[in-house]
Amino acid sequence: MAKNVLGGDLQTCSGNPKTGYFRDGCCHTSAEDPGMHTICAVMTEDFLEFTKMMGNDLSTPRPEYGFPGLKAGDRWCLCLERWKEALKSGSAPPVVLEATHASVVEFLDLETLRERAWQG
Repeated sequence: MAKNVLGGDLQTCSGNPKTGYFRDGCCHTSAEDPGMHTICAVMTEDFLEFTKMMGNDLSTPRPEYGFPGLKAGDRWCLCLERWKEALKSGSAPPVVLEATHASVVEFLDLETLRERAWQG
């Protein structure tokens, strides 16, 4: 079983809407996932606006892809680089540490993630 950034088993990020590169609800990754959809984040209005401005509109439903559109409070597996961009801009959404893939600590230190951990 995959591990999370805290060293435990990777927990489900979201089953509704179904997230993850493999749409299995978890932030699993593999060589097939060049975007590294590994950070489980709780969406905020600020982040949804930021990512839309960056060219990735996550709030508009896309039924042709089975995508319902996200709203504040939804959990979603984000691409590592997009979260890092949002961090630099001050728009990074909170992270669900138990559902964030262990590989993330190769690119971000755990303290940074803990500082932005979702408290819910």
